[in-house]
Amino acid sequence: MKHRPHFSRLSVLATALVLAGCASVSPDGLRSDVAALTQGRTGGTTAALPATDPTARAAAQQSIEGWLAQPLTQDAAVRIALLNNPGLQARLAALGLADAERVQAITLPNPHLTLGRFTNSQEREIERTLAFGLMDLITLPWRTQRQAERLQIATLQTAQDVVLLAADTRRAWLRAVAAEQVAATQGRMVEAAEAGAELARRMVQVGNWSRLQQAREQATLLEATRQHARARLAAATAREELHRRMGLWGVQTQYQLAAQLPPLPASALPADGIEATALRERLDVQAARRHLDTQAVRQGWSRAGAVFGDIGLAYSRNTATERDTGHTDVKRGWELELPLPLFDWGDAARTRAQAEVEQSSAQLQDTAVRARSEVRAAWLTYRTALDLARQQHSEVVPLRQFIAGETTLRYNGMLASVWDLLAEARNSTQAVANAIEAQRDFWLAETDLQLALTGTSPGALQGLTSGAAASTTPQGH
Repeated sequence: MKHRPHFSRLSVLATALVLAGCASVSPDGLRSDVAALTQGRTGGTTAALPATDPTARAAAQQSIEGWLAQPLTQDAAVRIALLNNPGLQARLAALGLADAERVQAITLPNPHLTLGRFTNSQEREIERTLAFGLMDLITLPWRTQRQAERLQIATLQTAQDVVLLAADTRRAWLRAVAAEQVAATQGRMVEAAEAGAELARRMVQVGNWSRLQQAREQATLLEATRQHARARLAAATAREELHRRMGLWGVQTQYQLAAQLPPLPASALPADGIEATALRERLDVQAARRHLDTQAVRQGWSRAGAVFGDIGLAYSRNTATERDTGHTDVKRGWELELPLPLFDWGDAARTRAQAEVEQSSAQLQDTAVRARSEVRAAWLTYRTALDLARQQHSEVVPLRQFIAGETTLRYNGMLASVWDLLAEARNSTQAVANAIEAQRDFWLAETDLQLALTGTSPGALQGLTSGAAASTTPQGH
């Protein structure tokens, strides 16, 4: 029984040494942990992250080339972005760096060996001292836990970057496809305006029309040309944004986009339980909660660490040898270095730790309030965008098509002029363009809602843009 305290001390020391010896860097830079966190948070796309193995990277590039060889879908764009975006690769490398720093932080520092040789006329003395920081050994379990918490927070933050990139890529794809569709419809409007301007020119030549009437048709053509030029510019810039998200350049940018946006869903997502889902699933809320837990644990050690952070233990073995007789005298012993808390009693460190806990608690509350508000606003935007898109597709476009058809019948019966026919053709084409933009805005709102529900803050909601909210005035006479 008298040996039990000694055995207990040895057990604590052995446990600490095992913790220090078992620390190792993740072989994949924690990318598998990030992939697990982003599961189901990238818009339903099962996407891989860039690997550290050169063979896997080469296989990923072959997959990218295969996706680009076909009309680019939304899911394929997200997969390419997560594999090929340089910014995400830098963020994942930073996570691997944080993992290496964690291992370094929980690894016991090397002991210090001091050697000395001193001589005088009578003897020669050799000193040997082995010293190490005792506090580093005592606090190793706590530091291990703290560094693990920090790394979990960094992993959650990296996972947020992944879901944000996936959402940004979806938005870029939606804008690029919609912009190309709108540019095509604007081209048809230019064709109709050109036909009207040419007919007006001929009628002026034969004296059936005035210069004023021709000028009006010419103004209509110029306006259609302006809108077409702006639509082609919007398509080009939207495509460039998609290139940046996917990390493409050179010949890789010569891919073909999908021809149309996805169809509207048959039913809307319900609003029941969206706030609870956001508080439970969102990565930024989880990161804020984890940060608060870390600060709360750190508070208990802050004062002791500030006061007794420099405890040192040293073992010495000194040998003194007389020159005349050769007699050797060996001295052994240990030294314990303790700081004296005469001036710093750790009050400032304790106050700082309390303030950090209060700051983390307030940040968690702010994140939770923002998550609740954002998911409500995202759902309202989503629902409104769906209603507007359905109205454009099921009411406005059919109505315009009916008007154009009736105008054609009256033109055939010589009850409407060719100018009425051309004006209705332009109005029908504009209604189609507005329907495309409304469909785009719905899918942008759906992306924001999914991000607000399970990912992170979507920032400024992008579901209803000024371009789709403002409708072009129908052109006619």
